[in-house]
Amino acid sequence: MSSKVSILGLKLPSDPRWVDLAAISLEEVLTDHAFCEQKAATSCISLIQRYPDRSKLVEELAPIVTEEWGHFRQVLAEMKKRGFTLGKQRKDEYVNELISFQVKGGSPADVLLDRLLIFALIEARSCERFRLLSEGLDDAYLREFYRKFMISEAGHYRLFIDLANEYLPEEKVKERWAEWLEFEAGMIATLKVRGDRMH
Repeated sequence: MSSKVSILGLKLPSDPRWVDLAAISLEEVLTDHAFCEQKAATSCISLIQRYPDRSKLVEELAPIVTEEWGHFRQVLAEMKKRGFTLGKQRKDEYVNELISFQVKGGSPADVLLDRLLIFALIEARSCERFRLLSEGLDDAYLREFYRKFMISEAGHYRLFIDLANEYLPEEKVKERWAEWLEFEAGMIATLKVRGDRMH
């Protein structure tokens, strides 16, 4: 297993064919990336709206909203520069499968934990995919473009884990995170490898 994958906690690296497929579907993968950034911003807003009494969460996520929306605009600008147009938002199989694993009917603490960990997991997998693009694309500009996104996503992944540890017992976070990682690895193994999707 790649040490870079294990640093993020992920149990299964992405199929190496993914970056090659993405390279020949740049307009589609950039469209999907743009919507991923948009959804990241709105997800942080939703967390703030749901947990306004969690001061640290509000303070830490408020700037992330701005950052993620800035990323959305950066991807749009890159698409425009290349003569691409933003396509339609597509169903996100990866995220929908993750949502299916969230605790149902649990305590408010359990619900908060899963919300934070699902975001941590999405950021971790995005970081890994951005690393693949930063190393595997022929386009030197896009390699650097995605290296910057990779660094940003790694910080976001860590932030969501830190917030989970802020509000819940560390042992509980560690135990549930291990369950999420196992579930995600099994899911990645069964999802079709598609170059027109970030996940």
